[in-house]
Amino acid sequence: MAYLQFNKHELVNLEYSLNREILSTNRAGGYLNTTLTGCNTRKYHGLMVVPVDSLGGENYVLLSSLDETLIQHNQAFNLGIHRYPGIYDPRGHKYIIDFEMDKNIVLTYRIGGMIFRKEILFVHNKEQLLIKYTLAEAHSPTILRLKPFLAFRNIHDLTHANLTADTFHSTVEKGVGYRLYDNFPRLFMQLNVKNEFVKFPDWYKNIEYVREKDRGYHYNEDLFVPGYFECPIRKGQSIVFSASLEPANPSRLQTVFKQELGKRPSRDSYKNCLKLAASQFLINRNGKIQVIAGYPWLGRCSRDTAIALPGLALYADNGISIFSRALETLVKEANGLFNTADAPLWLFWTLQQYLGMVGDKAALWKDYGNMMKTIVKKYKEGTDKVKMHPNGLIWTDQVNMPLTWMDSVVDGKPVVLRSGYIVEVCALWYNAVCFALNLAKEMEDHDFVKEFEEIPGLIRENFLSTFWCESRAHLADFVNHQGQNIYTRPNQLFACSLPYTPLDDEVINTILRACSSELLTTKGLRTLSPKNPLFESHCEGDPAKRHRATHQGSVWPWLLGPYIDAQFRLHGKSFVNCARDIIGVFEEDMTEHGIGSIAELYDGNPPYRPHGCISSARNIAEILRVMNLIEKYDTR
Repeated sequence: MAYLQFNKHELVNLEYSLNREILSTNRAGGYLNTTLTGCNTRKYHGLMVVPVDSLGGENYVLLSSLDETLIQHNQAFNLGIHRYPGIYDPRGHKYIIDFEMDKNIVLTYRIGGMIFRKEILFVHNKEQLLIKYTLAEAHSPTILRLKPFLAFRNIHDLTHANLTADTFHSTVEKGVGYRLYDNFPRLFMQLNVKNEFVKFPDWYKNIEYVREKDRGYHYNEDLFVPGYFECPIRKGQSIVFSASLEPANPSRLQTVFKQELGKRPSRDSYKNCLKLAASQFLINRNGKIQVIAGYPWLGRCSRDTAIALPGLALYADNGISIFSRALETLVKEANGLFNTADAPLWLFWTLQQYLGMVGDKAALWKDYGNMMKTIVKKYKEGTDKVKMHPNGLIWTDQVNMPLTWMDSVVDGKPVVLRSGYIVEVCALWYNAVCFALNLAKEMEDHDFVKEFEEIPGLIRENFLSTFWCESRAHLADFVNHQGQNIYTRPNQLFACSLPYTPLDDEVINTILRACSSELLTTKGLRTLSPKNPLFESHCEGDPAKRHRATHQGSVWPWLLGPYIDAQFRLHGKSFVNCARDIIGVFEEDMTEHGIGSIAELYDGNPPYRPHGCISSARNIAEILRVMNLIEKYDTR
């Protein structure tokens, strides 16, 4: 029996099935993402979404969906489903009797006396989608018809009927190729059996994406249907459909499908689901390993890469080599890190996790010592955004843009405008200087040691006196010319959890009590205390309302990482069972929202509904890292 279980009686219930999304990636930047039924509810959904280098490397939806129709006795049974104004048509979901998601995605349909199975694979490291159709049971001659819906547009846009689209096709073996617009690659659609392609070009208009409507965005689209493939299918026969950017060899499609399936790991446990999800964020493209922040719409982000990389690579069986290559890509783009106040400092934490795995300080200093020294010197000397003050703390100039991970914006202005001494920036700074300084001492880098050896003591002397808020019994979120911002937020946890902290255990314990009382939930930590008048309990509505809620109350699972780190610092092995319970809650999410993954964020109040991206790199990474931490403490 498969690990991921779904209620078979509810599969035909759209309220159940449309709220469960499947995601598969090719590990090279492309993905397929749709709902359990195959009905697209987001503009980001599609069966084949790939980056197009000739158009800037962003993701583009080429094949939006594919309608299957079975024909017996001249009667057609369409298994597709689309949303039009006020109606779903066709309603092929009513034939679904089973859904499985293990090594691949499998749907089973019953139509009268027919049993029909569809298996979906996105080939790794290649732009090729394979769908294997098997007619398991039939009592009459049967015809299979496949109707592709083409988009050829950026994932953030929508397309509409137009006269510019090139509706003519090229012919390849057992298939056709389409390229609707210049600069796009050609999409080749082929079958492994002899078939007839009936050209019948038409625009299917006013397809609706209900999730975009809920989110306050444009949600209507027209999709181009060039015609359909048609071929007989016998009882027990399997037919493979291929969509790819290069012509495929039809005679090998069955073999390629079988070989590809044989390479796939199984989603046979909670941890293995997370490991498989982790590998989907690590993209091998154009000779570089990069990290995607979240599916389906988030791209690359230096901060997210630094935070997520240890969990994605070191604790998910993707290996030290992958970690090193991804870190190399990030370091080569180090200048872009300084567009924020915190991202360069997160790199030190990333390297600390790496060192904990490999244990070779000399090699680490040789490979990354110059980078670390360059970063801390820039902070000390100052940039246009940050500068070390004489008290040793980092001052962040007030600018009308977000400079930390709390980066939501409404009407061009940050929802949370943080400036001056920002608590996690100063904590990250202390951790970075201490780490670099201790390595430099061991490696006898005397010049660096002489320049920086007085700074950690200076920071410790001023950190607590600057940030401590006696009335709240926790740290201020930031301190500037207007004084302390004493809102109860989770950012102070980093001062408690980083390997080097300027705080003693008694203060850390007091902070943890405050955060546990007002911020901790079953899905992570709130970004703002519900006692605060600015607290937003639900991340729903138009973009402005959702962006306000994002960092004014919404719950983020990845913050459990620093929370549990701090608890282990104080309580050691005695906290193992609590930590296991805290992260074990997400096991129930494996069959919800984004199947086999964890959503980006949740509502600030029960029942903590999921929102944002269906799969978040930071969340997956930190849960995996905590799992590893639990195992270490549990075996001591």
